[in-house]
Amino acid sequence: MCRAHGVAGEFGGEAWAAAGRAPVHYPDAVTLEPGADPDALVARVDMGSPGAAVKDSFADLDLTGAGFLVLFEAQWIHRPAGTAAPARAPGPTDLAWDVVGDPGTLRAWALAWDGGAGHAGLFPDGLLADPETSVIAGRSGDGRVVAGAVACRSAHVVGVSNVFGRDGGPDAAWPVVLHALDRLFPGLPVVGYESGDDLETAVRYGFEPVGPLRVWLHGG
Repeated sequence: MCRAHGVAGEFGGEAWAAAGRAPVHYPDAVTLEPGADPDALVARVDMGSPGAAVKDSFADLDLTGAGFLVLFEAQWIHRPAGTAAPARAPGPTDLAWDVVGDPGTLRAWALAWDGGAGHAGLFPDGLLADPETSVIAGRSGDGRVVAGAVACRSAHVVGVSNVFGRDGGPDAAWPVVLHALDRLFPGLPVVGYESGDDLETAVRYGFEPVGPLRVWLHGG
């Protein structure tokens, strides 16, 4: 996402950090190892503008001394490869799916995901050229985008994020998203993170909580 917005990032021994402010909803730094040095991590974050955020991947940092407050806590989730896709019950969850392939459809997807919050511009057209990223759209019978997710493939797993369902929430989205992932990336486990009710829903669809994470926001 940072690359699509023209923001460079750099991997270090303990963390990845963006060279400038990351897009809204995305962290400016992500820890890669437990026990990261908080002072060294904060030194790599752009503190010159509001909204600096850090994804504490192991929930083991204390950044309060640097002016950060906990934005939320969540659980990493893992769905083993080969887990059967859930049955697609008739009704609202019986959606067709495709991979977004053009700017107009991406805009329609982003508007459905955003739900009027004003952040539909978060997903630039450059995402369509990224071979590791697939934007999955679930469509109702009249062709409207009503559910979806973003899938990012690495060598060993598929990361899934931005899961949404306009009618029915994640319970409407997960069946179609998992069917899509099963066909697009057969044999690969699926990972992500969720919290609260969304975590409980993911568990119902075959995910296992595998460890905590925490997101910190500078200045609250």
